[in-house]
Amino acid sequence: MRRAGLALALVFLAGCSAPAQPPAAPPAPTSTAPASPTAVPLPDSAPDTITLPPGFSPEGIAVSPAGDTAYLGNRETGAIIRVDLATGATTPLVPASGTPAQGMKLDDRGRLYVAGADSGHARIVDSRSGKQLADFALVARPTEDNTLINDGVLTSDAWWLTDSRNAVLYRIALPADGSVPTARDVQVVKLGGDFAVSDGINANGIASDGSSLYIVQSNTGKLFRVSVPDGRTTQVQLPVSLEDGDGLLLDGSTLYVAQNDPNTLTVLRLDPSGVRGSLVTRVKDARFDKPTTIAAVGSRLYLPNARFDVEPTATTRYTLVSVPRPG
Repeated sequence: MRRAGLALALVFLAGCSAPAQPPAAPPAPTSTAPASPTAVPLPDSAPDTITLPPGFSPEGIAVSPAGDTAYLGNRETGAIIRVDLATGATTPLVPASGTPAQGMKLDDRGRLYVAGADSGHARIVDSRSGKQLADFALVARPTEDNTLINDGVLTSDAWWLTDSRNAVLYRIALPADGSVPTARDVQVVKLGGDFAVSDGINANGIASDGSSLYIVQSNTGKLFRVSVPDGRTTQVQLPVSLEDGDGLLLDGSTLYVAQNDPNTLTVLRLDPSGVRGSLVTRVKDARFDKPTTIAAVGSRLYLPNARFDVEPTATTRYTLVSVPRPG
């Protein structure tokens, strides 16, 4: 996902102006949403390539628990659309707002969690009505050079977000009563250990195995395991580089990685320690055109094509493609 010095995080919830009062230390993630929704099988006629509305620049993707509907965000305008995976039909959900929509996740209450790129924001949206439920201003004075709220993952108790310009993660605690998070639920977690920020896109995709987090660093091609709550990172030893690594999808010990410029879906298997991995396969597909993020539906994986090397216009063609799940 594309779009130092980190300003102190300020958070607002739908008009609330109270500053965040984060807890001293977050608990470790105890579980994570399954990589594969419990899906009703799509019909044989379901398209493998879905054409998105003209000029809709996709980045993040989330899929409904039934596996029949995908949600995609526009990284330029912040609009969000629904996609019927059985037919390929698209319908608008959220109009253009000017706040980019990057990585997205969907919870079992029908809430979409949306990273806001260089706006420094993150928001929660109702996937049925499109109504915005919360808006978090994570960075006080964001610019394209100092901020990139890029991707996120949901665990049982928190929403974690990467910032590709800084050595931090954002943790937004999910209240146990199911209510929408507030300013008090936000914390900045500094990344220590092996991870170091350098020029370009740093921490990008993020995943959880239920006890630790994983982040891919796009500019170095490295993968890191993140200890929670202290944020200490350990580089995962791999036989391949994950250059231009973007979205991550972790299913058990199998890690899927979307790589932009190589136009590759890389499949890895992590060992029980979580700090070593082996290569299962690398998938090339002629339809890949800078794939960004990954969603699983049964035996298939869906990847949006961001076409980062093409100037986005009102008529630029973008697609969502699916491939058989390897590994």
